[in-house]
Amino acid sequence: MNREFVEAMQHLALERGVSVEEILEAFKEALRKAYIKRQKGYKKEEIDQGKGPEVDVYIDPNSGRIEMVEVRRVVEKVTDPDKEIALAEALQYDPEVQVGDEMEFPINPEELSRMAIQDLRQILTQRLKESERNRIYNEYKDKEGQVLTGVVTRVDNWGNVFVDLGRGEAYLPKSEQIPTEKYHPGQRIKVYLKKVDKSAKGPSLLVSRAHERLLEHLLKQEVPEIAEGIVEIKAIAREPGRRSKVAVMSHNPNVDPIGACIGHKGQRIQAVSAELGREKVDIILWSKDPKEFIRNALSPAQVGSIELDPEAKKARVKVTKDQHSLAIGTGGQNVRLASKLTGYDIHFEEAEISDLDEALRRAAEEEAEARERKAREEFEKLFRDLG
Repeated sequence: MNREFVEAMQHLALERGVSVEEILEAFKEALRKAYIKRQKGYKKEEIDQGKGPEVDVYIDPNSGRIEMVEVRRVVEKVTDPDKEIALAEALQYDPEVQVGDEMEFPINPEELSRMAIQDLRQILTQRLKESERNRIYNEYKDKEGQVLTGVVTRVDNWGNVFVDLGRGEAYLPKSEQIPTEKYHPGQRIKVYLKKVDKSAKGPSLLVSRAHERLLEHLLKQEVPEIAEGIVEIKAIAREPGRRSKVAVMSHNPNVDPIGACIGHKGQRIQAVSAELGREKVDIILWSKDPKEFIRNALSPAQVGSIELDPEAKKARVKVTKDQHSLAIGTGGQNVRLASKLTGYDIHFEEAEISDLDEALRRAAEEEAEARERKAREEFEKLFRDLG
């Protein structure tokens, strides 16, 4: 090998967009495989499984000079002739050798070089693919759980969508799509990166349009109070493309969390809805009191008294006949979302209108008492702070 060989390696590296070191490593591997295959008679599959002798290759990147050696370990009794040498035989080469030592036997690389060059392109292509797969996996593994923007590249016959995220193609299966949406090549969409897997064929990027975290991200994007931590999202329940319920609270008594999310003339919530295929998004007030939270979650229906079984996570709610269908919602949607949002299995019992009036009166009194208690606590805290 000479300087022309080094220049050829540099040209190939530039052409393939890789480093000279990667080219040299690929050539070393080609030399190893050429020796094991042609001199030792092993098949490609056996070499890939690690069979055959241990061969070390050294290439001077400046001069292109190649040195190859076959490495064998000295043992009392040989069990693997490719990797071991008997002590009695080893002593003929080196009188001071001991069991456990490694001996190197020179290999003439000239003939092998011509054979190896034939395999270099295949090995290099494989190496580049593996390197690119690793780069994609490492890049997107850190982005797992984030919302990314991509471009739809294709839709297969089963309706599964493939999205170009820039450095890798993601998979959006039917189960993770918004049912009311239609996708077409060239369409820009936001997706939630749900899972990144590593496989023999390369990294697998699973994305979702149906995940609750996508809705959370869009709300943070549209509502500065959420992004700044003034308003907090406590829970989300979604039926993608149809309806969602989002429970929020405010850490600032002067900020209305529902109003902040909806925005002036509903502009903020409409922008979120538009990004999700016109999905209806209900913003409700979260409460640490389960009864009040369930009452809010069932809105716009007005319900009566609520009995809880905290251990079984069940709630029995009284509702008048005129409010019953509203509480259940179309196809049971309202109560399903409310149950998912609150974590309680909600069941309804028919109540008289007078019972509802009494329950609403009590709820209003409890709410007033809660506001008064909170104001008193804030006043006392302020008083203590002022000394």
